[in-house]
Amino acid sequence: MSAGATAVPGRSGPAVPGKGTPAVPGITSVFVRLKLSLLRNGLRQSSGRRAAYIVSAVFALLFAALQLTGLIVLRGNEHAVTVVVLLTALVGVGWAVMPLFFPSGDETLDPSRLVMLPLRPRPLIRALLTASLVGIGPLFTFCLALGSVIAVARGAAAVAVGVLAVALTLLLCVALARAVAAANVRLLTSRKGRDLAVLSGLVIAVGIQVVNFGAQRLSGAGGLARLDPVADVLGWVPPASAIGAVDAVSEGAYGRGAAQLLLAAAALAALLWSWERSLVRLMTSPDGSTLQAAEPAGKEPSPGFGGRFLPEGRTGTVIERSLRYVRRDPKTKAAWVTSLAIGLIVPVFNALQGTGTIYFACFAAGMLGIQMYNQFGQDTSAFWMVATTISTTRDAYEELRARALALLVITLPYTVLVTVVTAALVGNWRALPEALGLSFALLGAMLATGAVTSVRFPYSIPQDSAHKNVAPGQAGLAWISILGGMVAAALLCAPLIALTIWLHVADGQGWLWLVLPLGAAYGALISWAGVRWAAPQAAARLPEILTAVSKG
Repeated sequence: MSAGATAVPGRSGPAVPGKGTPAVPGITSVFVRLKLSLLRNGLRQSSGRRAAYIVSAVFALLFAALQLTGLIVLRGNEHAVTVVVLLTALVGVGWAVMPLFFPSGDETLDPSRLVMLPLRPRPLIRALLTASLVGIGPLFTFCLALGSVIAVARGAAAVAVGVLAVALTLLLCVALARAVAAANVRLLTSRKGRDLAVLSGLVIAVGIQVVNFGAQRLSGAGGLARLDPVADVLGWVPPASAIGAVDAVSEGAYGRGAAQLLLAAAALAALLWSWERSLVRLMTSPDGSTLQAAEPAGKEPSPGFGGRFLPEGRTGTVIERSLRYVRRDPKTKAAWVTSLAIGLIVPVFNALQGTGTIYFACFAAGMLGIQMYNQFGQDTSAFWMVATTISTTRDAYEELRARALALLVITLPYTVLVTVVTAALVGNWRALPEALGLSFALLGAMLATGAVTSVRFPYSIPQDSAHKNVAPGQAGLAWISILGGMVAAALLCAPLIALTIWLHVADGQGWLWLVLPLGAAYGALISWAGVRWAAPQAAARLPEILTAVSKG
């Protein structure tokens, strides 16, 4: 019988743990085997998943090996500590946000699955922390920490501190991910959590743009010396403080090194304490279904947005429905946020790099205009409810017009904002009217072609996959719809573009302000014509549209 167990007199069988019972022997090894089993069984689900995992693992390991080699080569460089501190801080941020944007990447990130098991928080934390060290991510982080220590460690004392620094860095990153996941587990298992997963691609795209911009800025005069002050500050922020301690001890600053190392250890203790508190709260608090059942009945729903500001009738109803899609539907929200972000990033970053012009602001109108394409695809199979309300060409016209107006509620002010910001960054306020006019014309052309392609080339958007936006077999329809519509929109804007170029060539600078009202009027006219042309086709092709958008 194990220590701390108490037997019940008069009964045979295993002992029942008492209050002083230690953790179940082997719980850590059980969780490690569980992690390996989850990984192995996941790879057995399909050959595609297995191939994707193998390819990603090979690339990750190659990158880790190249990174380790590069950091070792960096040894002795005057900016070595700046590079390793920034890299460690960046990896720490990655571990912190990883559970938010990729909650399904590790099945063991959700501790709520262990609620029914008789496990205590501290043994559970030790087991989960050990199991978290199994995987490609921890191996990559270990290579980064090891290479960083080799790059800055000089002397026996620094090497000794480096051993602790590698362990602290790895444990801090893993504990940070676990603490964030445990604190936000309710969010990650909800619809908002799925929204975050859908937006992960946007975060990666924005991050790539930021890294590209930073690399171009560093390639100029000063180079890495510009980052030395930032590295000095981040050297006191865990987990980078552990690597900073190795450099401090190498320089003989033992007091500073000890303080940085203690700061990293304190941060690890704080993360483990926060993780334990989250686990206790998660294991003892009621879940969402219990709370929902306890809510009083008869609660009045909040008034909709359309009841206050939108017109009555079909137009107001469709506008409100479209705006609700933007706010609630994960795929629609992701598409809008991506377009809003990229539409601002391209002109702003080019302006900051000194290579942009105010005409890059038209990119925002183009990105937002794409949202008019495949309007019925976001309805999926529920389009049948819309189809039952359309019996005449007039009904189809009002439906398409209201969807276009819903887009204009967001796109018009945003286009103006991006154009004004770009004009301020490039310092070309005189060209603001013509840039706005061209943007309005392009937006109108995109709405017109979007209405036509939504009717002629509809396709389904799968709702069961966060990374697939086209149903199998409909990729050709999607490309025809988007690329064909964009080319047609550019051709439709050709008259206004030609007028702008002619005014510049003919030295008619004083008349360029006319491009603004002409562009607004031209955009309104052409969008009305496109919707008007697409309406009778929509009324006649309702069964075909329903079939196309219901395949996902």
